[in-house]
Amino acid sequence: MKKYLDIYIVGVGGQGVLTIADLITQTACKKDMPVNFYPTKGMAQRGGFVKAQLRIGRTVFAPSIPEMSADILVSMEQSEALKAIRYGKEGADYVLYDFRWEPTAVMLGKGSYPELVVVEEAARKSGIKIHHLDCNKLPEYEGTPVRDNLYVMGAIAALEPFREFFTPEEILETITEKWPKVKEANIAAFCAGIKA
Repeated sequence: MKKYLDIYIVGVGGQGVLTIADLITQTACKKDMPVNFYPTKGMAQRGGFVKAQLRIGRTVFAPSIPEMSADILVSMEQSEALKAIRYGKEGADYVLYDFRWEPTAVMLGKGSYPELVVVEEAARKSGIKIHHLDCNKLPEYEGTPVRDNLYVMGAIAALEPFREFFTPEEILETITEKWPKVKEANIAAFCAGIKA
């Protein structure tokens, strides 16, 4: 069994990047696992760059994950996905949720936005395995789209490197403890992500 796990997560403000990292951190703490959670927030308003680095299973002095070291990469936004690739080691798993948040320059026609094929090709060149989640096919619960961050959390929980440290049931327990009033909807989102 692997002794440690490094997870690098990126996205934009309002997507729940830090919530995903917090759920994993809380679950690690309940299991008495050493864990280092290093968040980075961009602009305060919705749409600013957000990053979370998790180092699990060992005591480390440096909270930052070195380039080409992360076991798992996660991106909640398509263009931000390119920023994370250099942190993944060869053979790393990459959960890519292809939501598009176009910056002002792109909306005004003064900049370009990377297409999905560009992101996938960059990952393949680095020897990283992409697990693509289509944001346009987000499952529904009682007629409403499920929370996308918990859907992505489910996809992370399905990865073999992650399962060496946490079972889906352990993560789900943390989720239901955090939001007991919306337990059924959150279970649906998480379980849909595992299946995806």
